[in-house]
Amino acid sequence: MREPQDARNAEEADPDYRFTLANERTFLAWIRTALGLLAGAVALVHVAASNEATTTQRTLGVALTAAALLVALWAARRWAEVQQSMRCGADLPANRGPMVLSLAVAALAGVVAILLIFFRDQI
Repeated sequence: MREPQDARNAEEADPDYRFTLANERTFLAWIRTALGLLAGAVALVHVAASNEATTTQRTLGVALTAAALLVALWAARRWAEVQQSMRCGADLPANRGPMVLSLAVAALAGVVAILLIFFRDQI
């Protein structure tokens, strides 16, 4: 069992490079997710650029853009937190990101499904 951070010297040590590379791979996976969300936003913005675009299409484009921005920022913050924890020999910080992202994508998918089923003539 590790000592609490307060009980140890605050000295930092380079973590095993394999863990650093694993942290980078996780960061890149989050960035790929953000890029996927952004690609969906760009597609919707392209559709919304026409005069016939609905408010719903514009709103979904903005929601996807905001989600991409939040995921990218979260990824950078998480990478830095994990790297710092590894350098100090501390426990890794808790991560709610995957659950939050899963719920957000599921909610957005539910909204899109409802729109496609019940309001497809208006979209």
